[in-house]
Amino acid sequence: MKSILRPCLASLLLPVLAWSAEVANVTPQDAAKLVAEGKAVLVDVREAPEWKASGVAAPATLLPKSDLDGDQKQWKPFLEQNKGKQILLYCASGGRSKTVAAALAEKGLRTANVGGFRDWSRAGLPVRQVE
Repeated sequence: MKSILRPCLASLLLPVLAWSAEVANVTPQDAAKLVAEGKAVLVDVREAPEWKASGVAAPATLLPKSDLDGDQKQWKPFLEQNKGKQILLYCASGGRSKTVAAALAEKGLRTANVGGFRDWSRAGLPVRQVE
């Protein structure tokens, strides 16, 4: 039974791993430049308690991953308003933002993963507090 399951699992997981590996990475500095030039929008996909605890990148739009995974009350209008712009995403460490970037890319949107909020703040880029 194990000998049958391993090839099946491998055949299912390899396309997923290859697909998720296609998400482009952008440095926080390059992301800030693209946003300042109006070519891209920056999105923080963390949840509200995380925004309040650590702050957010100053130019970021706050759209939790949970809304994208759910009814998309916030994501749908945002995507409609930002057609044609690249969507740059970050979270706490880069994992969730990579997942969101891959999901949006699958829908034909131009995306990139900026990594984690700590990368943004360590780069000395502007941050703001959230109430």
